[in-house]
Amino acid sequence: MAQIIQWFPGHMVKAFRLMRENLKLVDVVFELVDSRIPESSRNPEIDKLIGQKPRLLIMTKADLADPEQTRAWKKKFEEQGYTVLVLDTRDPRTPQLVTKAARRAVEAKKEAQLARGIQDQPIRAMITGVPNVGKSTLLNHLVMKNVAPTADRPGVTKKVAWLKTPTKLELLDSPGVLWPKFEDQTIGMKLSLTGAVKDTIFAKDDAALFLIAFFRHYRPEAVIERYHLSADIFEQENVDVLLAITAKLGFKDDYDKASERLLNDLRKNKLGAFTLDLIDI
Repeated sequence: MAQIIQWFPGHMVKAFRLMRENLKLVDVVFELVDSRIPESSRNPEIDKLIGQKPRLLIMTKADLADPEQTRAWKKKFEEQGYTVLVLDTRDPRTPQLVTKAARRAVEAKKEAQLARGIQDQPIRAMITGVPNVGKSTLLNHLVMKNVAPTADRPGVTKKVAWLKTPTKLELLDSPGVLWPKFEDQTIGMKLSLTGAVKDTIFAKDDAALFLIAFFRHYRPEAVIERYHLSADIFEQENVDVLLAITAKLGFKDDYDKASERLLNDLRKNKLGAFTLDLIDI
């Protein structure tokens, strides 16, 4: 039986309380989602928290995701009425792109303020999202210096903080937050695979078998080429594919070690750009 995935430590409970208290201070919420899991990385508790407040939906890590899937998700989100920005957060144009999109998201509010004689003020935004979605990386780009700690693991930011940007944004950073219970464990697994859940929380062999099952239908050639497997390997069961990968890596029967390698290869894009939340194109 697969291990149940759940991760909702105390600092996330505190973060939700602080976000709720500070929401009234901002003009817009930047909701960051991982382009590799655009649906699974949307926290339903954050969605409820934002309510009718203007929001900018930022699809991060686009350089790691399947570009056709990213375009399709952007279109779907826009059809749902969201202002959407697809972002490779390493792009040097990031500050200008985000500021322009933020102005679009709060256009109606700013026009109403101007009509009341309130001059153009900095846009105040709260940055939210699941752990490891790229909030701190984005923040550092916007402020144009390293003000927020970054790492390719969840739980690095643990408090809220206000920061100003040269492009007239005032940003409230917040820790990455999950929600108390994943009703769908597939979502928990996808969050785990992309680094939103602490690696000690889930079983690596479960993750590896999930990946093999996914790539069997998505892009089997990526796994075959990466691990020099036989062309007909996917005629076998997922467990047998994992054992074949283990042998090819020279790990004998240590499939846990092979599972960890498979997970790391996925995260480092050695299996190519990918999207786990697939949408019909």
